[in-house]
Amino acid sequence: MSLKGINAYKKGNIKQDVATADPHKLTLMLLQGALDRIAYAKGATERKEFATKADYISKASAIIMHLRDTLDIKIGGEVAENMFALYNYMLERLGDAHVKNDLKILDEVSSLLSPIRDAWVQIPEEAKQEAFEAQRQKRQAV
Repeated sequence: MSLKGINAYKKGNIKQDVATADPHKLTLMLLQGALDRIAYAKGATERKEFATKADYISKASAIIMHLRDTLDIKIGGEVAENMFALYNYMLERLGDAHVKNDLKILDEVSSLLSPIRDAWVQIPEEAKQEAFEAQRQKRQAV
């Protein structure tokens, strides 16, 4: 099978996963997607493929911006404010990594994002369901 066929298959699977995912899984997919894009940017930097590196940093930044912009500060309070600041810092550092072609900065951002992803994976199923139900009720009240 050609690489083009494999990529089309992967995209189809991702679309299916997104279509059937709950909010928790979507967030997990975004966190992993950002980490993957940072890893791809690292590889492109090492190969001196700077246009490709820029594309991957841009994609990772877009994901992190989305994660930041979907935080609910009113509900999340101080934790959400801290996450907002952390996501902003990651975005600044990704910009620095792009300008400086610095692998250490990409590693830094990965090291900040990985524990968030890891913690997200460990959320108990009952807490996920409780949060999902609260969100559903909030939407119905509007």
